[in-house]
Amino acid sequence: MTMSSFFTNLVIPVNLCVTLLIVALVLFMARRRKAAFFIAASGLCWAVFWSLPASSLWAGGRLEQLYPQKLPAELPNADAIVVLGGNTANNRTNWFEPYNKNTAAPRVDTAALLYKADRAPIIILSGAALEGKTSEAQVMARALEQQDIPDRALVLEMQSRNTHENGLYTASQLKARHISRVLLVTSALHMPRAMAVFKKQGIMAIAAPAAPQIVVPTDPGFSFWLPNMRALDASRSIIKEYAGLLAYWVRGWI
Repeated sequence: MTMSSFFTNLVIPVNLCVTLLIVALVLFMARRRKAAFFIAASGLCWAVFWSLPASSLWAGGRLEQLYPQKLPAELPNADAIVVLGGNTANNRTNWFEPYNKNTAAPRVDTAALLYKADRAPIIILSGAALEGKTSEAQVMARALEQQDIPDRALVLEMQSRNTHENGLYTASQLKARHISRVLLVTSALHMPRAMAVFKKQGIMAIAAPAAPQIVVPTDPGFSFWLPNMRALDASRSIIKEYAGLLAYWVRGWI
């Protein structure tokens, strides 16, 4: 595990809360009760903050709104469609609603719509195997073939294990094919970091995000201010994006 991954996992609300409570317990046993109380309270406040739907709607919504979703007809033509591997919040249409496989909207659906609207002649799928031997690119290719996208239109990039490598290895594929203009498909939450990475690689990318997922549900009983376990679970992805933007900026990747 890299240092950046360690810190990203550490600031995840549940992880940080537990860590700070353990530190507080040690301090309490060492008779440093004021410090113990402050640290314990900080951990609990961090977890409570991210358990509130209002926090996710504010922090995650800001990222999703940077590149609003557009209909295929509203997007320009490009030389290729690039799809980044990933499965944000299980592809659910709304983070605050139960998962429903019948309404789940994977990002490959966005790519299929763009291809069928003749926005670009090929689809480049980027993603290595994170577990097992089957790469994310292969999984996405199978899903697109089930939507009648011809195999000849699919190009697989199966080396990248993170967003930086998505841009790095995809850029090599694009340059080999003399492609300079692409429609970039990923989740709305991930799009700001992805666009920054591809820009750093000198790729002219046009944002074509999947539908936003951090939206107010239609349930009349929904509350912005009552702690919600789904909001707490979703905070992992939001924090990952902010931490990723900071880490990539420090490393000069964006």
